[in-house]
Amino acid sequence: MKKDQSVEVELSPAQAALAASNEAAVSSSHHAAPKKAPLFSAARSPQRYPFKELIKLCRGMAAMLRANINTSDAIKYYMTGHPNPFVRETLAKVRAHLETGLPVYTAFAKTKKFDNKFISLIRAGADTGQLDGAFHSIAHRLKKEAEFKAKMRKATLLPCFIMLALVGLFIVAQLKIVPQVEGMIKEVGQEPDTLSAFFFKLSHITQNLWPFVVAGIIGAGCAFIFSEKTRNHVIVFMMSKWRMLRKLIMGMRQLLFLGSMEMLHSNGIPLAKSVEISAESLKGTPMYEELITAGKRYVETGLPFSEAVRKFTSCDAQVSHLMAIGEHSSSLGQQLELLTEMYEEEVEQVVADFSQVVNLIALFFTAILLTVVFISAFLPIFLMGPKMMNGQGL
Repeated sequence: MKKDQSVEVELSPAQAALAASNEAAVSSSHHAAPKKAPLFSAARSPQRYPFKELIKLCRGMAAMLRANINTSDAIKYYMTGHPNPFVRETLAKVRAHLETGLPVYTAFAKTKKFDNKFISLIRAGADTGQLDGAFHSIAHRLKKEAEFKAKMRKATLLPCFIMLALVGLFIVAQLKIVPQVEGMIKEVGQEPDTLSAFFFKLSHITQNLWPFVVAGIIGAGCAFIFSEKTRNHVIVFMMSKWRMLRKLIMGMRQLLFLGSMEMLHSNGIPLAKSVEISAESLKGTPMYEELITAGKRYVETGLPFSEAVRKFTSCDAQVSHLMAIGEHSSSLGQQLELLTEMYEEEVEQVVADFSQVVNLIALFFTAILLTVVFISAFLPIFLMGPKMMNGQGL
């Protein structure tokens, strides 16, 4: 026993180091084990490369590749000293894949941090030997997309928040203030006039229904945000009822498609492949399936692409018309560029008009709710004041 104990003492440093290593490995494996993610948690899907950082990356890569810096070194220079650790880690993985001899699009794809559209565009640029042009075009398109998204958020989110806050104010008034006024009138033994009785009845209805109304608003909001099918149905219905909204959404969708088409076609990508890649920008919308169908008919039947767009998509008539001109005159690239510029200008104007209309609707809704809150809370007091004074012998 003593001998065994002495051996154990002599080997204890090595054993301690080995034990520490094993414990670290076990701890690491335990930490790496998948945990149950909470509902709607971002952990359910891999974290994507930040949108704004992607624009900066594309611009930086385009500039360095034009200066004849190879792709691996360009990524190294860009990620060195970058303040965002996630960006550094992701680009380090991309560079490591490049160093093993993988193509640039495969290196980006293996990180699982970039979407299919980005990978497809990088592949197209690499296949044509114009990777710098691909990065530059991606940066331009992403910048435009970010601008329109920001304008849409500004046009819709603030009015929505204001209206939701006013709905909350209305409910609080009907639950707290109006019942106190009704109680005051009952205490002096007076009967409310017709208008006051209406608001008291409205308060009673609100007290009974407000939990269901709030739950319905929350449920509808969650269904719209998290359910693609519900979102598409709601958007299609609203587009059928509101012409300006249809013009805005269709304009933005066609702009995304045409901008990608123009970028790919100008870099020498075949038309069928350009359609397939460009349709990725509209995945999750009805137009995605339409464009895929049009592309298949173009390839399988030899139908002119402009005619396929006219027959199988909901694109505006001017899209198929100018495409037909481009196909007949061998100037499809110029026509796609013209269409892209046209829709950029049109969408900017429609977004401005849409913002004004939404703001007017929000102001109208605000005025109505504030008026109802004020009248229901204070009008009964003004109308019943003299009767209450008479009832008390004043």
